[in-house]
Amino acid sequence: MRAIIAGILGGIVFFVWGAVAHMALPIGEMGMKEARAEDPVIAAMKENLPGAGVYMVPGLSASQMEDAAAVAAYSAKATTSPYAFVVYQPTGKDGMDMGGNLAKQAASDILSGIVVAWVLSLAVLPFGRRVLAAGALGLFSWLTVSVPYWNWYRFPTDFTMGNLAEQVVGWLIAGAVIAWWLGRSERRI
Repeated sequence: MRAIIAGILGGIVFFVWGAVAHMALPIGEMGMKEARAEDPVIAAMKENLPGAGVYMVPGLSASQMEDAAAVAAYSAKATTSPYAFVVYQPTGKDGMDMGGNLAKQAASDILSGIVVAWVLSLAVLPFGRRVLAAGALGLFSWLTVSVPYWNWYRFPTDFTMGNLAEQVVGWLIAGAVIAWWLGRSERRI
């Protein structure tokens, strides 16, 4: 039970840190850009993307990888064309209507906090080492998700580094709360 309470507290702290990183600091917006003219881009997506999904442009389907001519044409095009990684949803949603998204993010952060607290509760460590271990878990999450996106899907370096700061700093702060609660609970036992 102590790990669950510590995780809930840590998850709430991580959620608040995410709000600070995105709303008060430039960390959450690093690498994000706006199109000069949205309407032609939106029109092109509606006309050329067949449905919701993730698109890489230029792209090469799995079935085309068997065709040497298709692979050669893709390689020639990919080396001379711009590149885009597009997450496409054909139906609109008001980006300022964040209630549902915030609820899902809070739930995800709290569940993540519970996992971190459980891991930290498995070993008897002093406060500082627990905090560092939580930061290391943030680094682990960045290495396993953000770095592959940077490497394979060409996510911008500044976006990737912003995510590093958000994850590691956030889990260090949340880890301090988790470590405090776990230590407090252990002293009472």
